Amino acid sequence: MFDMSLPWWEFVLRGAVVYLFLMVMLRFTGKRQTGQLAPFDLILLLILSNALQNAMNGGDNSLVGGLISALTLIGLNYAVGWLVFNSKWVEALVEGKPKLLIHNGIVNEQAIRSELLTHHELSAALRAAGCADIDHVRSATLENNGQITVSLRPVPAREPS
Repeated sequence: MFDMSLPWWEFVLRGAVVYLFLMVMLRFTGKRQTGQLAPFDLILLLILSNALQNAMNGGDNSLVGGLISALTLIGLNYAVGWLVFNSKWVEALVEGKPKLLIHNGIVNEQAIRSELLTHHELSAALRAAGCADIDHVRSATLENNGQITVSLRPVPAREPS
């Protein structure tokens, strides 16, 4: 339980490599992947965690090795959060920038394609924002966290008949 088959520093190194690998891979798969998990996305994340477990622990199943790996991941996550908070450049690198999907009722097809969003997903976000007609949309933005925020144009008041 307490006997490690690897030196402590190797757990730290392995954890750091796996953390950075996953951060890069998840960053480049797009915002949609992290904000709106479909069943197949969840399955992928579960399988990834299982596949990378041995890469992190090198076959060591000791309690101490597991705790070192966990502390490494928590420490790296804190450090990345601190860097993102304190540096605009790191924030843009790690989190990306929001993408404008709709502007004044016109859909940005290139942005939709680049983020692998379907028109059904976009329509669902518009309906959730209370929008029945795309012409009423001032802007729809895919945020860094994967959520789509919608700003509606003011609806002109009807004159009484």
